[in-house]
Amino acid sequence: MDSLGTAARKTIWRDARAIALLMAAMLTTMANATISPALPGLQRLFAEDPYAEILTRLLVPAPSLSVALSAPIAGLAADRFGRRRLLLLGVILFVVAGSAGLFLPDLPTIFTSRLVLGLAVGLIMTAQTALIGDYFSGAERSALTGLQISARNFGGLVFIALAGCAALISPRMPFAIYALATILLPLMWRVIVDVSPLSPGQCVGAAAGTEGTSWRLFFSGLVLLQALTNLLFFIVPTQLPFFFDAHGHGGGFTGAALGTLMLSGGVFALLYPRFYRTASYAGVFVLGYAAMALGFALLSAGADALAFAGGASIGAGYALVSPTFVALVLNLAPARRRGLAGGILTSSVFIGQFCSPLLSTPAISAFHYEGLFGGTALLLATMALAAAVCAAVARLRSRLSPTASS
Repeated sequence: MDSLGTAARKTIWRDARAIALLMAAMLTTMANATISPALPGLQRLFAEDPYAEILTRLLVPAPSLSVALSAPIAGLAADRFGRRRLLLLGVILFVVAGSAGLFLPDLPTIFTSRLVLGLAVGLIMTAQTALIGDYFSGAERSALTGLQISARNFGGLVFIALAGCAALISPRMPFAIYALATILLPLMWRVIVDVSPLSPGQCVGAAAGTEGTSWRLFFSGLVLLQALTNLLFFIVPTQLPFFFDAHGHGGGFTGAALGTLMLSGGVFALLYPRFYRTASYAGVFVLGYAAMALGFALLSAGADALAFAGGASIGAGYALVSPTFVALVLNLAPARRRGLAGGILTSSVFIGQFCSPLLSTPAISAFHYEGLFGGTALLLATMALAAAVCAAVARLRSRLSPTASS
């Protein structure tokens, strides 16, 4: 059984289209976090601006809001005008808007460029998701959905490290990292092509090309679940630094904990195809949500040593459930609706991220950090239990169906 996954991964690494799409996945990680190490320096650089304190803090989440608003529209454009144009336009816009902070004169214009950067990310992520569905199916598609999460995690480690070094030179220097995306354009221009809507390969895994309401209902449920999952996961990067600060730990401790989370997520995303073949989609949800619940339970204990184990467990669980959403949607949506489906799914990720601090901060005021982490663990454990019930029902139906048909 594992030989199937090994063969799929080997096929992917020999496919230039897959390499280009994985590189595109790495770009989406750069959007928000790359300039984080430069924020204190930017606030000092523009200290004369009376809104410098709030504007510098808004530079990181600004792209998320823009992606959430633009991704569904980008999905419609991908279905109508083609994925290739959307991807190339997104990368070009990514380079221009991302690196604009090198020379823009003030914080308001830099903030505006970050909103445009979010539009670029929406174009890239939407086109990338649809192209995975167009180009690949079966074991190869499952392997690639896991690899793109791994690429985002490992890419995040690399880009944040580069940004930290660049910020030592100048608070504007991390913006230059966005210009690295220019290197990817020749490869994408050469290998990314649109698949004909009538191509049989485009129909593989779709819901038989039907436009009925059943796939829309299931898809709506997946979108809501993905938004909730990201809302809970994003508690870690938005609240953990303040949690550690309250316990007397500096930024180095926070960076190490978040690095552990990303490293664990990258490793487990590589193993995603093996988990899927062993446990099925419902089983992966059980394992993923259970791992995230365990991680938040460890954080609620408040011990320093357990914080790293908790971060690793949360990263591993998220790396398992996240590609499952993409794989299910690509299998579910009709081929000619993959762009729109990918756009809405992308939007749900960033809506969850944007809403996370808005909901978790009042919870901390009411129940403190330990209460927030404990309540999140309980909710995720309930989600794991619900997934286990769905998996059991599915197994029972598969056993009864031959008897029923006879």
